[in-house]
Amino acid sequence: MVNISTLSNGIRVISQRIPHSCSVTLGLWVVGGSRHELPEHSGVSHFIEHLIFKGTDSRSSFEIAREIDSMGGFMNAFTGREFVCYYVKVLAEFFPKALDLMSDIFLNSRFPEDEVENERKVILQEIRMLEDSPDDQLHELFYKSLWAGNPLGMPITGSVESVQGMSRNFLADYKRTTYRAGDIIISVAGAVEHHELMELLGPHFDSIAPGSSRSPTSPPTYNKKCCTLSRELEQLLFSLGTKGLPQNHPGRYDLLILNTILGGSMSSRLFQEVREKAGLAYSIYSFLTSHSDTGALVITGGTTADKFPEVMKIVTRELRRLKEEPLTEEILSTAREQLKGNILLSLESSDNIMSKLAKNEIYLGGYQSIEQVIAGLSAVTSETLRDLCNELFDDNHITLQLLGSMSEISFDLSDISI
Repeated sequence: MVNISTLSNGIRVISQRIPHSCSVTLGLWVVGGSRHELPEHSGVSHFIEHLIFKGTDSRSSFEIAREIDSMGGFMNAFTGREFVCYYVKVLAEFFPKALDLMSDIFLNSRFPEDEVENERKVILQEIRMLEDSPDDQLHELFYKSLWAGNPLGMPITGSVESVQGMSRNFLADYKRTTYRAGDIIISVAGAVEHHELMELLGPHFDSIAPGSSRSPTSPPTYNKKCCTLSRELEQLLFSLGTKGLPQNHPGRYDLLILNTILGGSMSSRLFQEVREKAGLAYSIYSFLTSHSDTGALVITGGTTADKFPEVMKIVTRELRRLKEEPLTEEILSTAREQLKGNILLSLESSDNIMSKLAKNEIYLGGYQSIEQVIAGLSAVTSETLRDLCNELFDDNHITLQLLGSMSEISFDLSDISI
């Protein structure tokens, strides 16, 4: 059973007890990520995420690490484009102790000057690591191209210039003014009772200032474009994307099934046609990214420069097939069962349930049961899926990002027609 309550200052608390679980996972979610930052402050949310574990008034960074280790648990954090999450997982018997540790970190981090400088170096290395991983660099370049001119296109880690320009006082002030109760969600899953959880949380989090600091965001515009970056690589890497759907769009179930059929698995059309039948790529797949007001459907892979036009012919052919040819019930049923299996297996872990509870609240405004998800997938038909394909697969929305040696390639974006 899922329970939802609100602390006196407006912090939303969502919990789900998992029968027979021996652990508890707690997530502290702050609604606001890299798309809410000014360009000159790009990466500030990510910088704060790094610093929050670096010591409080009562615990040093080493004492924080030793304390979580003594419980046999683990804690971590991650920053996205629309939220930051700090989480901890421990055995149920240690949950009150872990809550005390996490609340101290979240509320009382001191941002020591020496730790700020150490983490600045770490983050600068993280930014530069992109050049050592062509796949990661490709994705970063693609989002920058796809959402050019919109904060969604800014890198989550920030730039070298923006990270170097943030002072300790600026970082501390940014956290103080943006970590407001109206933007915080506490999500808990595992061996926990909701009424006991509320009694534990109040004394720790009631002191956070009420209200919200988030300003409205604007969705990006989509234009047909091809962007390239020349690098001496063995392969020519590519990402081809078009606009997708927001998280709460009624057609999101159609999009999940579409992605599964197109390039979401080894039995998908792209993998079978490009790799298995034509032998033109080792890796090719599609994926979805979705936010509060927009999203993207992306096809990515790698091939040799001379084979790239042939790969694009197959890709565009498969996109057109989805617009033109009705899908059989057998194909739809297989995709549904694959998705159902993936979803149900993912919910065997308190970590994933905790995350699902928070994202449902952020994007859907409340809990969505697994029964509702399965019903949504079951409602997808060949007609509704074709309607979606005809809406999304528009030449005017296409972005193509290439990374690799450009000297051997002759390709024009006008050659792509879907």
